[in-house]
Amino acid sequence: MAALQELQMDLLPSDPLLHILSFLDFRDLIHCSYVSRRLNELSKHNPLWKSHCSKHWLLTDVERLQSGGSWFCLFKQYYRDLGRYIQYYAVLKRSWEQLKSFLLQRCPRMIASLKEGATEVELNDIEAQIGCRLPDDYRCSYRIHNGQKLVIPGLMGSMSLSNHYRSEVLLDVETAAGGFQQRKGMRRCLPLTFCFHTGLSQYMALQPAEGRRMYESFYPCPDQTAQDPSAIDMFITEWFTTYVQNVVTGEFPIIRDQIYRYVHDNSCVMTTDDITVSVSTSFLPELSSVHPPHFFFTYRIRIEMSSSASPEAACQLDSRYWKITTSDGNVEEVQGPGVVGEFPVMTPGKVHEYASCTTFSTPSEYMEGHYTFHRLANKEEVFHVAIPRFHMICPPFREPLVRTKPSTNHTSRFDDHDDDGEYCDGDGDDFGDLRGINMAALEGAWCPRHI
Repeated sequence: MAALQELQMDLLPSDPLLHILSFLDFRDLIHCSYVSRRLNELSKHNPLWKSHCSKHWLLTDVERLQSGGSWFCLFKQYYRDLGRYIQYYAVLKRSWEQLKSFLLQRCPRMIASLKEGATEVELNDIEAQIGCRLPDDYRCSYRIHNGQKLVIPGLMGSMSLSNHYRSEVLLDVETAAGGFQQRKGMRRCLPLTFCFHTGLSQYMALQPAEGRRMYESFYPCPDQTAQDPSAIDMFITEWFTTYVQNVVTGEFPIIRDQIYRYVHDNSCVMTTDDITVSVSTSFLPELSSVHPPHFFFTYRIRIEMSSSASPEAACQLDSRYWKITTSDGNVEEVQGPGVVGEFPVMTPGKVHEYASCTTFSTPSEYMEGHYTFHRLANKEEVFHVAIPRFHMICPPFREPLVRTKPSTNHTSRFDDHDDDGEYCDGDGDDFGDLRGINMAALEGAWCPRHI
């Protein structure tokens, strides 16, 4: 009976068999090649492997022609080199290509700063050097591009606010290994990014030590009230593909050839007569802490007068009013002249943009309000332009398992004035066991509070 069944399969025409084989993944296709001589021959059919080369390695006809071999041979070639990353390669390769294509016309300096991919030998040597295994998705990304040259602007985003500037470089794996942490509170943590100006680094936990989860990425934020400098809170972050998606979809704006991590909610737009106000926000981990609760946000506001407005609609901004509601229910009202010291004149088609910042003791809050304008043709004509409600929400954070007693010499970082605030970093060079920010590197930095 078995011989008869095999004979019947051998007598089947090739087309239906190839159609069936086209539904198999590459592993099952290889398994089928061991069933019979007929299936062994059919499983090497070139069009079958073209689809797998396209799906797993993103290979094109041009690359196949350049290789001089069949699709089957090309698949084997890539699998020998990158087979351990087949789960991640297509996603990461596509993200890298989308990012480069997007930045080529907007931030060509970033493209020029990218380094060639690392080799398997180089990555294995790094693992031996630090004594920890790197996650396969991290290794896969560095096989495609081994980070950036240490230049500005940084690929992983910038922020410019008053005299505070941040630009995060994507570290190559060799430089990252040089910053591998073994000190208390940050054991087995590898830096992923670095900012020359702030000392800010995003880290990855390579082992589940000191309260961290394995392969979790975070900004370290030492507890400024703790006597033990290893007491670390940390702001949890999402890694490469999420960041790229925000860049290539335009979620993060390009400003002066740099990527800014402002997030815009489509609901944060409001039009009053001929003037539209829209808002985007950003959380700054390097100026924030969980203990004491101090969450720093910046927001960017765009004010635009419709180009179809009549010339008589021209006006000038006189003052601003804010109503601020924190997550614990407290409400504060603030008003003052102009916006960040300016009194913009709005004419048909005119756009005025500015950035400001504020700090809260709660991890989430929202602001809303209005601007007061007067008409240029008639100063007695005063009117309000609504500012849409916009939310500022701190990213997820984790606290140490054991909270140490507060230090007695802690001082406040910001005063409570409307237009000015001073940032003063606390003591402690070490970071704890959870996600946070390199606050010590920011000693002496400050940023005004303009709300």
